[in-house]
Amino acid sequence: MTATAALEAAVGVPESRHTVLEVENLTVDVGTPYGRRAVVRDLSFTVAHGETLCIAGESGSGKSMTSLAIMGLLPRPTARIASGSIRLGGRELTRLGEGEMRAVRGDRIAMIFQEPMTSLNPVLTIGRQLTEAIRAHRSVSAGEARRLAVEALEAVRMPQAAARLDRYAHEMSGGQRQRVMIAIALALRPDLLIADEPTTALDVTVQAQVLSLLRDLQRETGTAVILITHDMGVVAEMSDRVVLMRHGEAVEGAPTQRLFRAPASAYARELLAAVPRIGEGAARRQTVPAVTERDEPVVAVSDLRVRFPTASNWFGRPVADLHAVGGISFRIAPGETLSLVGESGCGKSTTAKALAGLVPFEGDIVVAGRNAGELDRAGRKAMRRDVQMVFQDPYASLDPRMTAGDLVGEPLVIHRIETTAERRERVASLFERVGLSPDQMGRYPHEFSGGQRQRLSIARALSLGPKLIIADESVSALDVSVQRRVLDLLQELQAERGVSYLFISHDMAVVENISDRVAVMYGGQIVETGSRDQVFGSPHHPYTRRLIEAVPVPDPTRRRRAFAPMNEAHPDLVHARGTRPNAVQLREVAPGHWSAAA
Repeated sequence: MTATAALEAAVGVPESRHTVLEVENLTVDVGTPYGRRAVVRDLSFTVAHGETLCIAGESGSGKSMTSLAIMGLLPRPTARIASGSIRLGGRELTRLGEGEMRAVRGDRIAMIFQEPMTSLNPVLTIGRQLTEAIRAHRSVSAGEARRLAVEALEAVRMPQAAARLDRYAHEMSGGQRQRVMIAIALALRPDLLIADEPTTALDVTVQAQVLSLLRDLQRETGTAVILITHDMGVVAEMSDRVVLMRHGEAVEGAPTQRLFRAPASAYARELLAAVPRIGEGAARRQTVPAVTERDEPVVAVSDLRVRFPTASNWFGRPVADLHAVGGISFRIAPGETLSLVGESGCGKSTTAKALAGLVPFEGDIVVAGRNAGELDRAGRKAMRRDVQMVFQDPYASLDPRMTAGDLVGEPLVIHRIETTAERRERVASLFERVGLSPDQMGRYPHEFSGGQRQRLSIARALSLGPKLIIADESVSALDVSVQRRVLDLLQELQAERGVSYLFISHDMAVVENISDRVAVMYGGQIVETGSRDQVFGSPHHPYTRRLIEAVPVPDPTRRRRAFAPMNEAHPDLVHARGTRPNAVQLREVAPGHWSAAA
């Protein structure tokens, strides 16, 4: 029995399906200053017609390098296929020249990348990019190619498909851009579709719609799919079989239900145990009593508004504003975590920037008894000691020219706190507290893993002893096991130091696990707020219910059959200069639970 046949027998490939792709004993290595190093080792798997195989694992496990090897897109000469076989319909791909492989790509194999905005050409219309893909592999006229492009967009449920052909990528939402990528990939009905983290950058509702669309299209076309992801909820939702990778090797391969029911490897058990699940928040966290009118909150926000000029007249004077935040109010108690949730563009990050003093605002922001709008320059600098931020991408937020120790200690230097020796001692203590070694203080950011860099960001935020830490999508880019460790660290630090968090995320499962209270934002407004148990246990507003329904459940026995198509109607946030949109009025639907009218 060959290695491929043995793997098929082990993971349960249905005999009625013919094999589309066979990967056998694949090894990919890359050049380093110390010689060539294998990043994929002796990997074998198959994909059958109409089947979805998920390749799952943490960053750096070799998932994406495997997909690039199959597509013939390895960055040469740095990376190469050192050994092994890749057969598509029995044809050996590793022996094809670039010209032959170019004919295969797009026609027989297609790929959807993680970030559509960087994959689509910003200076070409959507129609031009679709018709180019079609005419590269089919001898058809320009008019026929345009007709096929419209059909491709209609197949991915794109509203007003014909009109969209003349649009550019920046004129579409994230979900629409991903639909365009799917349309380009499936326009020629390939035998195999590789989707590399196709929903990681999308909001939870858009993710649910894209996954539902992929499932429907696969049912219609019979295309074999390789789905690459580190999201075990997506794995449970979409896959027939799973290959779990770590450090370039296949740790475990199994039918999806078997993997989730009885994982054979310790790594699989660890990974599944780290997955956040809605309903576990109460068990993981003791709720902080809600702040009352008599209590002194750490943060009190009243009628906060943030607007940006968006249109000008012939004289360059602004005539319209985008009201990113349209009049919201909330309070955060000492030692409490308030989560702001909602889709991209709802105003979450703009709210965070206003609290941190990074954008001009209207209304009142009171931090530790000081009104931010009434402070002079020195007062604002002093207030920043009480408010610190942890950003989504630690690599982008840490200066690559500074050592880790200098980065963590920089806020102490700026605020002239302690002597040089005392600062070094405090930084070493912070390193230990966030699970890093003081011996690592001399390293640079690129010498740390993603999870370690986020720990550096947390240590830097803690250096001034703030009363409030704003965590803006601080764990959304992390693998699930690293994410769990960072969330546990945040909660441990809160218990020790009494720090409050404004936690911003679109991942509802993570929010349910870490929050005391939740505020749901939509169109620059808060439409529902209450305790974690109230918002997740008895959601009142239809938008809140939709967010919760969209969360992929890490249980293959509870798959959704479909998710409602995207509603293209969104609140208009642009208003003529001088006008002020009314803030949404909330009513109390239960003690401490407030919601806007549906």
